[in-house]
Amino acid sequence: MEDFSGPVQIADRVWWVGQKQKDDVFQSHVYLLEQGDQSVLFDPGSLLTFDDTLAKIEQVIPFDQIRYFVCHHQDPDITAALPRIDGMITRDDAVVVSHWRAKALIQHYDLKRLPFWLIEEHDWELQLPDRKLLFRFTPYAHFPGAFVSFDDASGVLFSSDLFGGFTHSFSLYAKDESYFEEIRYFHEHYMPSRDVLEFALSQFESLPLKLVAPQHGSIIPEHLIGFIFDQVRTLDCGIYLLAKKDTDLRRLMALNQTLRDLTRSMVMHRDFREIATSLTEILRRHLPVKAVEFYSRLDSGVIIHLTPERMYHGVLADPPVSVRERLGVVKPEAPLPLQLKRSEDGEGTPDWCWMLPLYPGQRREASAVALLRFADNFEQTEGIERIIATAISYLEVAVERENIYWELDLERKRLFERSIRDPLTGLYNRLHMLNALQPLLNIHDRDPNSGLSVAIIDIDHFKQINDTYGHAQGDEVLRRLARLLLDDTREADLAVRLGGEEFAVFFVGNTANGVATYAERIREHIGEMRFQRLTQQVTVSIGTAIRRQQEPLESLLYRADMALYKAKREGRDRVEQSQV
Repeated sequence: MEDFSGPVQIADRVWWVGQKQKDDVFQSHVYLLEQGDQSVLFDPGSLLTFDDTLAKIEQVIPFDQIRYFVCHHQDPDITAALPRIDGMITRDDAVVVSHWRAKALIQHYDLKRLPFWLIEEHDWELQLPDRKLLFRFTPYAHFPGAFVSFDDASGVLFSSDLFGGFTHSFSLYAKDESYFEEIRYFHEHYMPSRDVLEFALSQFESLPLKLVAPQHGSIIPEHLIGFIFDQVRTLDCGIYLLAKKDTDLRRLMALNQTLRDLTRSMVMHRDFREIATSLTEILRRHLPVKAVEFYSRLDSGVIIHLTPERMYHGVLADPPVSVRERLGVVKPEAPLPLQLKRSEDGEGTPDWCWMLPLYPGQRREASAVALLRFADNFEQTEGIERIIATAISYLEVAVERENIYWELDLERKRLFERSIRDPLTGLYNRLHMLNALQPLLNIHDRDPNSGLSVAIIDIDHFKQINDTYGHAQGDEVLRRLARLLLDDTREADLAVRLGGEEFAVFFVGNTANGVATYAERIREHIGEMRFQRLTQQVTVSIGTAIRRQQEPLESLLYRADMALYKAKREGRDRVEQSQV
């Protein structure tokens, strides 16, 4: 176990002369630079520690050899011992070294023998017998007149509050990189902003640092300095700005970390699934979140549902009434209180949930709803409300982006559908037929039980219908026949308009051998159709063929065509099957 009852030499002629205070997370350090009768004491300390500090000094040099008492700022943990020191001084040249802004406060101690030596009046440096002290201005970190001191001989930076930490157990030296978390705990509430901290670091980062000796926390050895510098630059300071009523530091730091993680998640991820998954994990630090799902209404009017069960791959959905009631809600002037409500999930299990209207693209009316499901009730705190408000703003961006992707994808599908379908009947066209059949042909070639057959359908005397009743009526016949074909076939089958009044239906799988039966049913149903302006009965002739393995498509269609021509020769309104 280390012994801190005496001074500890931390560098050439540099000593730690502070006191290890029991059960104090805010350890305050005092340092002595040994320079004969020109010696320097950094941050003399408070009345709580000065007796121990004085005893340690006397083990190195007589107290009256100290000429310079450097006070990096005016706080009592640095300056409260000054009146006592003022009463002990026996020499006429002893001074308090500080900045004019700190002097304005320290002078209220009414020191009788200790005048001020102001760093800005001495070109920001102090020449000592065998070295020079360089002073660097670090304003607002944490005090307007804050500065640090650098010993150019030993490479020690006396950093005042910078790099200080709240330590749960006393350690004079930082043991490893984990010390950064103690720095974080101290800096995020103590330093006013990241800009202030960055400016302070820039004032001395080019100095050849060998050791950083802060007033609080632990001394940082050379091998950790680079890492600590880089990490300190990432800190979000001024976290008390997040507080309204709650000033508990740990809760504010947790809140700050969560807000930072939400921002990082939004920056790092573009895929909606990644954003929603990351958001859920972040929220679970504070809330008993079971799941987060979304409903979003696109500009085209369709509503998509995004759930974790489907990895947030949206599907078209008909939302529940409670969700529909929130879609279209006008955005209020001020955020409404979050209402936690009891509901039932799909399995009838009691559930708590929030329904949060979202306004992507700064819309005036809600076009999306985030549904947060919770395992239990919970207290809604100021911090949670802040987290949800931040999450909502990011979700609105994410949902807007997802909506754009969906609209583009739907438009692409609409264009694709138009390219593969006959515009009049909605059936597939010949081009799609050729592309869609090739995989089926390949399957049939490998498996004789898979089956593939075709029925080619031609409307009897269709030219007479057009000439007698007009092309509009002819088009109506074509549309009605197409609808009937879709109704009389399975989704796996392929209905095609080959051109003019000629259609084809390809039957797939174990139904292929029954093509003649299906064709006969189609013929009968067409014969039963009636048209308001058409007095004559509409009939069709159908030719069918069952594919042989390895048979080219052209051969299959040719045999079905030959059967169709036979049906027409035999009197029309009939089905003929090609012989295998």
